[in-house]
Amino acid sequence: MAGALALLAAPALAQGEEQAAVEGCIDAVQAQVGGGGQVLASEFSEAGTLVYLEDSTATIWRCIGYRDGSVGELAVAEDLSELDALMSGGVEPVVVQFAPGTSGATYGGTLEAGGAVQYVLGAREGQVLYVTVTSLGQAGMYYHIRNPDGSQLLDGMDWATPYQGQLWQSGDHVVEIVNTASAPAQYEVVFGIE
Repeated sequence: MAGALALLAAPALAQGEEQAAVEGCIDAVQAQVGGGGQVLASEFSEAGTLVYLEDSTATIWRCIGYRDGSVGELAVAEDLSELDALMSGGVEPVVVQFAPGTSGATYGGTLEAGGAVQYVLGAREGQVLYVTVTSLGQAGMYYHIRNPDGSQLLDGMDWATPYQGQLWQSGDHVVEIVNTASAPAQYEVVFGIE
C-alpha cells in the first residue's frame, strides 16, 4: 500500500482501478508534504477518479487520479462545496424528463477539464434509445451508456458519433459524458426514446 496516508473516512472505496487512482493521489500528496493524513472522499469516473485528501497539517487537497496510478491534477482545495457534496452522498445524476406528449429532451452545460456528468433515463426493454452529443467548441469528449444492471450497453463512443439502439433491459439507463480535453468544454446532449 502506498505511503502513510490512511484510507480512512472514505467509505466503500472501490477496488481495482479506483484504488490505483486513490493510491496515486496519496503518493502525490506525500511527495508535496510528507507525513500522514487521510482520504476524505473519492468518486470514480471513466474520466478519472476525484479524490479529496487531508494531510497532517489539516490542509485539504483535490486530486484527479487515473486507473494506472498516475495523477493528472493536484492542488490545495480552495472551494470545498464539491467535497461537501461528495461527503453527503455525491453529486446526483441528472434525471432526464420528457415534456408531456414528447419522446425527446435536450440538456447541456459545461464540463470542467477531466470532468464528467451522468444522465439517468428510464426506459423499457424493446424501446429504441437515441443519444446525440454535440461539443460546442472543444472536442475531446466521449460518452458511454450503462444498462440498469450496471453492464455496458455502449463503451466509450466518440462524442461526434450518435447512438441508436434497441434496449434489452427495463429500468434506469445511465449515460455518462466525459470531457477528456485539458480545458472546460460546453456540450449539448439530445435524448430520444421510441
